[in-house]
Amino acid sequence: MTDDAAASAVPSPEILRYAAFATRPEGGNPAGVVLDATGLTDRRMLAIAAEVGYSETAFLTAGPDEGSYRVRYFSPLAEVPFCGHATVASAVALAERTGPGRYVFATAAGDVPVAVERGADGLLRATLTSVEPKVEEVAAADVEEALALLGWSATDLDPALPPRIAYAGARHLVLAAGTRDRLARLDYDFDGLAAYMRARDLTTLQLVWREAPEVFHVRDPFPVGGVVEDPATGAAAAAFGAYLRELGAVAAPTVLTLHQGEDLGRPGVLRVELRAEDARVRVSGTGVVID
Repeated sequence: MTDDAAASAVPSPEILRYAAFATRPEGGNPAGVVLDATGLTDRRMLAIAAEVGYSETAFLTAGPDEGSYRVRYFSPLAEVPFCGHATVASAVALAERTGPGRYVFATAAGDVPVAVERGADGLLRATLTSVEPKVEEVAAADVEEALALLGWSATDLDPALPPRIAYAGARHLVLAAGTRDRLARLDYDFDGLAAYMRARDLTTLQLVWREAPEVFHVRDPFPVGGVVEDPATGAAAAAFGAYLRELGAVAAPTVLTLHQGEDLGRPGVLRVELRAEDARVRVSGTGVVID
């Protein structure tokens, strides 16, 4: 039997849809979730992700231990090593079926522990713990090119938060706007930015504006995934937490609040926790079913 014939013999999986980092289906970031991806080929998973049309769909396969899963993430265009909002969505989906608890997701970026609890509001909240993060300097020429593709100028940036590439499972270029108005106006060269990002192995651009010492508004262009903008980005939130600690812009222990999706009409809230004794970053959010 050929690979294509074998793949066609696998029954179509159940595809769930959740909004992560939201308290209602119209908010946050929608994710597809396949809780049993056994037998699905890469081609089939990519086709399902394209059919779902969200920025990412997560595909889970049960691991050898209780609560362990192999997880792969696909955008409509390609596989990505790690996706925070689809992780939150997947963990909430599992908890709805088996009750709140702890899981370990084996991803291409490494093992990601996830804990799910039910809050006083009755909603399930998932907290993921990132892989070991890192932060890199960015060449001035690369920053200039990114700004040109965004239609920004150097004077639009916040000098207190310099550009860096931050990683906590995926790579993100962090650019801090000096004003909320600059962040609100996003109209960029889609194909040009996609090519720029592919050449530098970037998953998103993490565009931020600091409202208060621990409160930020963020936006994430995601053209490499075939999406103009990601409404709520857990992987970038984790990377951003590492960025702030590396720069000394916040002191651990602390909890950050990130508002994302407001400019898209899909408001969401991401909670980012930095602990003094652990370099890893914890990102929390609720998840709700999209009917």
